[in-house]
Amino acid sequence: PSVDDIALLKNTSEALSVVAYGLEWQSGDNIVSSDQEFPSNRIPWQSLASQGVEFRQASLTEGSDPEQQLFDQVDCRTRLITISSIQFASGLALDLNRIGQFCRDNKILFCIDAIQSLGAVQLDVQACCADFIMADGHKWMLGPEGLALFYSTPEARAQLSLKQFGWHMVEERMDYSNRSWKATDSALKFECGSANMLGIHALSASLSLLLEVGMEVVEASVLSRAAYLIERIIEADDLTLLSASDPHPRSGIVLFRHHRVDDEILYRQLMKRGVICANRNGIRFSPHFYTTDQQLDRALSIVAEIGS
Repeated sequence: PSVDDIALLKNTSEALSVVAYGLEWQSGDNIVSSDQEFPSNRIPWQSLASQGVEFRQASLTEGSDPEQQLFDQVDCRTRLITISSIQFASGLALDLNRIGQFCRDNKILFCIDAIQSLGAVQLDVQACCADFIMADGHKWMLGPEGLALFYSTPEARAQLSLKQFGWHMVEERMDYSNRSWKATDSALKFECGSANMLGIHALSASLSLLLEVGMEVVEASVLSRAAYLIERIIEADDLTLLSASDPHPRSGIVLFRHHRVDDEILYRQLMKRGVICANRNGIRFSPHFYTTDQQLDRALSIVAEIGS
């Protein structure tokens, strides 16, 4: 509801570390997450083992109710659930509103790594009852590396102790002679020093483009491209779809594997021929709103040529 709830940090990992090391932990506390997280949303929490904090990873690869599998890991010592809005490899999208309501009902903090959501699909931070959301701008938001958005509610923010200090995070930051300084209550308290102005201008331009197109249009286009890819992959005799086959996927990530060509070989050959993709225990395609069906057809035809 307020710009005061948003800070600009260096990256997703820094924002997650601000939360991990800002909260006051007790030995025996635990954090619940999944077994599919990118290291950014795993390593900061695992590092708390030195304080006696357990990091629990629910398996999202078995069963048909991944949200319940998270909930099954929760007990009376669970302080926080941290999850990616969309999993970086498989493209699995969880029901954030359901998880957020569970956290609110059980007085558990809710943290979301949204790097695979923002700029691709719509995300309402209030509807999902999130306490903390962070995302670097260099993925779907089309910005440069080195600048991340960090959202926190006032109530959750008040629970974080500060570990970094500087001139920029005080109430009267332009009063350089003020020696009795006080950290601001807004999210600016996490911006300790001079900002990455070049990155801010670049991300501003990217966000302006997305807003000009309209996030409803962007989301519809991203999901349409993903559905088109899924349909074509299912039809191909030599390919196996590894992502969910839901005809209305809630992410733009599509993961597949070739029956005869090793993932790494296929990845290298695709990149050499100008098809930008990723090797994530399978080949990951992530078309954005501006990608055309013709470009996707060309990419899949190259996959077929490499496998022939």
